[in-house]
Amino acid sequence: MQQITMGEAVNQALREEMRRDEQVFIAGEGVGVGIHSNPKFPTFGLLEEFGARRVKDTPVSEAAIAGLAVGASVMGLRPVVEIMFNPFFTIAADQIVNHAAKLRYLSGGKSKFPLVVRMKSGSGIGAGCQHSHNLEAWLAHCPGLKVVMPSTPADAKGLLKSAIRDDNPVIFIEDMILYFVPGPVPEEDYQIPIGVADVKKPGRDVTLVTWSKMLGTAFKAAAQLEQEGISVEIVDLRTLVPLDEEAILKSVAKTGRLVVLHEATRTGGFGGEIAALVAEKAFVQLKAPIKRIAAPDIPVPYSKPLEEFYLPNEKMVIEGIKALL
Repeated sequence: MQQITMGEAVNQALREEMRRDEQVFIAGEGVGVGIHSNPKFPTFGLLEEFGARRVKDTPVSEAAIAGLAVGASVMGLRPVVEIMFNPFFTIAADQIVNHAAKLRYLSGGKSKFPLVVRMKSGSGIGAGCQHSHNLEAWLAHCPGLKVVMPSTPADAKGLLKSAIRDDNPVIFIEDMILYFVPGPVPEEDYQIPIGVADVKKPGRDVTLVTWSKMLGTAFKAAAQLEQEGISVEIVDLRTLVPLDEEAILKSVAKTGRLVVLHEATRTGGFGGEIAALVAEKAFVQLKAPIKRIAAPDIPVPYSKPLEEFYLPNEKMVIEGIKALL
């Protein structure tokens, strides 16, 4: 088992898949040079190994990047393109939502359209509101797209390898803070199936469902609550679409309580979908109302103190869980 960061784990996944399959190539703003000269970033060193034919620095045009991915996929390649920040997908929405997500349906399921769109997400680095907002719920609302948001280096590597080998469009969202967070990653070749959640911590009193960077916040809150005799089960979705409903319902049946934690703003956030699922399919097993903990419905502040205030924290989680007991 190796100890590497998520950025390095993503890099390993890209490197191994490009070595395995010559149809895999990457493209995006600065994927060969620029900010990716940092060894902790996902495409570090790939240009030197694979050359400009398979590592393509693009103009600053998200629509063109997504269009390149769609066209290459139609022609039989396996593109992995990068939209530098999650909010920038709105510029590429036509290509992603109206083309990538619809082509397999329009072919009657007869054709394959493999492509991966990687996006950076998350606040906490002082990048301001236009770069930091989490818009995964927008993408999850679009039929035809799979949406993946890993929380650990091992999950990121295994899920990205599965995404690249998938014959459908996959949106792969990586939190920027997690690029620098280390964790254990197997050295052998492995994949993690898309659509399978993971119980990161068993518990008996309350189910805490989360994903991406908020997993760390969940663990901090759970550790403090354990000291007070409150046992929290943490379910890391890893994939939003397809959603592992069975894992969520099984945990809620065990604990009788549900708290959903996510970094995106509360209104219209994917947490509402989790709450609706449990209300529809496990209402009689609930011992308390469902609780959502999320960011406030405001743009992400640029100021560091305001940004810290904006982010959901362990105190909010602790108070939310205690309110249900």
